[in-house]
Amino acid sequence: MQVCCISNNIAEGSGSSSKKEFIQFLNIAKRSSFENANILILISKRGLITEQLLDSLLEDIDHLGRKITNFQKALKV
Repeated sequence: MQVCCISNNIAEGSGSSSKKEFIQFLNIAKRSSFENANILILISKRGLITEQLLDSLLEDIDHLGRKITNFQKALKV
């Protein structure tokens, strides 16, 4: 899975020269979380993970997305 893409975007954005640019990298990280959710759904449809594991992982991704959103809001203040 591409979870490293999320953290890589956040890390790359932390080196930005402005808050606005960093927020854009956080947007990219959040979009990567949606990609990961889609990959998990496809894996589940192929029967490679259980529904219970899918639900747990999607909940984790949702939680991470909310944290990213809150971080963006904190930067805008």
